[in-house]
Amino acid sequence: MTEQRRGLLYGLAAYTAWGAFPLYFKLLKPAGALEILAHRIVWSLVTVGVLILVLRRWRWFRTAGPRTLGLLTIGAVLIAVNWYTYIYGVNSDHVVETALGYFINPLISVLFGVVLLSERLRRTQWIALAIGAAAVVVLTVDYGRPPWIAVTLAVSFGLYGLCKKVAGAPAVEGLTTESLVLVLPALGYLLWLAWQGDAQFGHVSVGHTVLMIVSGALTAGPLLAFAAAANRIPLATIGVLQYLTPTLQFLLGVTVLGEHMPTARWAGFGLVWLALVVFTLDTVLAARRPAQRDPDADAKPPRSRRRAGRAHVRSDPQPAGRRRE
Repeated sequence: MTEQRRGLLYGLAAYTAWGAFPLYFKLLKPAGALEILAHRIVWSLVTVGVLILVLRRWRWFRTAGPRTLGLLTIGAVLIAVNWYTYIYGVNSDHVVETALGYFINPLISVLFGVVLLSERLRRTQWIALAIGAAAVVVLTVDYGRPPWIAVTLAVSFGLYGLCKKVAGAPAVEGLTTESLVLVLPALGYLLWLAWQGDAQFGHVSVGHTVLMIVSGALTAGPLLAFAAAANRIPLATIGVLQYLTPTLQFLLGVTVLGEHMPTARWAGFGLVWLALVVFTLDTVLAARRPAQRDPDADAKPPRSRRRAGRAHVRSDPQPAGRRRE
């Protein structure tokens, strides 16, 4: 099996697992979203802590600078907001809206590039953003409120991705740092919940307890599979695969979980999908343009080399017969 095919399988595994998460989090009820989040943080730290020891990667923490650790701390807060919002959305029967959040996430990331990084957009990208904004307006009218679950998911994950990109930390070490930042508040909340007698962990069933513990592996596993995929397949392929997760979530919400989809909501999602088609086509075409600009570029020596060659010819020594006095 080639490395690229193996990477594709890793990517499919990661995005399929994330797409199936609504079914998993439904099984964790009657625990509340905050209790599930706290256990996810604690057991994630246990999982990645074991990986750090087995892979002997603890040396990274000695060399990580304060800037990297600061960015990962901000990222930890953002991913906690993202996880909580997602769990709340799933267990409050808004799976379709959570899918919407990850559909519009690429558009939000482009908007952050303009606002935070002063990037310039092509005309087609502006059109995609305009269509996405129209979709949010239509869905706001349909829901009778702004789709805050979707917007929170998209914004928090977009900012989280920005922090991770700037920090440049490896996957396991980055998740370990984020879990360390969040573990004390998570443990404090779980102890307070147990003291109040409201904890569901260990009081529902053996299966429920096991599923709560497994949340750590289910958090780390897809992330590591994604990291393995990113190292083996082109970024354009990753960009296409990322739509698998919200597509699966949307299908689960409509078919398996039976969430209602009125006509206006279909119209709003249709606009989102149209925006993503425009955005994806623009990205693909923009990636091909440099290669098509000058197919003979590799055959031509650079201008600097041609100038240097001419200078070299002019500076050749005079013929031996003409001796310089």
